[in-house]
Amino acid sequence: MARTPGQAARRDPDWEGVRLHVVSGKGGTGKTTLAAALALALAADGGRVLLIEVEGRQGIAELFGIAALPYEERRIASVARPQLGLPGEGTPGEVFALAIDTEQALLEYLEMFYKLGRAGKALQKVGFVDFATTIAPGVRDVLLTGKACEATRRKGPDGRRRYDAVVMDAPPTGRITRFLNVNSEVAGLARIGPIHTQAQAVMRVLKSPETAVHLVTLLEEMPVQETVDGIGELREAKLPVGGVMVNMVRPPVLDAAAVTAVDGDHREDVAAALGEAGLGGRSRRAEAVRAAVDPLLDPLLEQAREHAERVELEREQRADLQQLRLPTYELPLLGEGVDLSGLYRLAGELKRQGAA
Repeated sequence: MARTPGQAARRDPDWEGVRLHVVSGKGGTGKTTLAAALALALAADGGRVLLIEVEGRQGIAELFGIAALPYEERRIASVARPQLGLPGEGTPGEVFALAIDTEQALLEYLEMFYKLGRAGKALQKVGFVDFATTIAPGVRDVLLTGKACEATRRKGPDGRRRYDAVVMDAPPTGRITRFLNVNSEVAGLARIGPIHTQAQAVMRVLKSPETAVHLVTLLEEMPVQETVDGIGELREAKLPVGGVMVNMVRPPVLDAAAVTAVDGDHREDVAAALGEAGLGGRSRRAEAVRAAVDPLLDPLLEQAREHAERVELEREQRADLQQLRLPTYELPLLGEGVDLSGLYRLAGELKRQGAA
């Protein structure tokens, strides 16, 4: 089920019909980066995609090199297939972004359901918003997820959906199930009334075939274990599990045979190979070659052992991920860091592998 960058992708994407893509992952795995890359990939065939941030870190603005996002939807990128290194032309798509501010979302909610208007702004001044979302964090999550669900279902004057897809850069894996399972979180606070109604409406979207929750991981023990646990929690809560995005995958330096043989005593073989490669200069004297080669042997062999250990660890982590039986996408480690061109490269990989 897993696809690696070298494999041919199916013509149809894995998530046909999904309109809300929720992207989570352990801190440090690059979930914001891959949420942005997924939004670009989804827009590449002429779509309109909204990328939403809910944690207030302005990570999207930093990735795209733009000013901090206000609480309004703004166009941040145009993207076409050639920009992602994909064949074909087609109509360029657009990516919009929104950083949801809890305070503004609550004021919008109060105006929508209670018509408070200026009274809502007065509540803001006396600190009511912070008070309300602190004592009832479930209300905060209803506001954040509710905004994403509203954007997913919103229609324009022509009756068509405003966005072809919405991508949410969601909280980390350890909190994602509780964040999305808002109906149970507010059940003890509001059994009737607008908050209860809003929570139910949100859950109808989140538990529908229109939603998929994707998890980002690295090929390391802790992120993989957290991914396995997170998917178990999502399934238990009957939330729609999407795919697994394996980020920062490094290409193997040694082939399988070399990895298997690395534990043996290869000092003489490596020394001979270094000599044949020209170490020791033009001298053919064994002493000169040995003097040049000896200082390099131990560091090289140690690096080979470390690489072999990493390859074996990654093999074990891949096996654990395969047990989940989910579509899996592998994204390369960008040695130069993730700038805008790197972001488009990752988007191309996701598109090629069928994630969009």
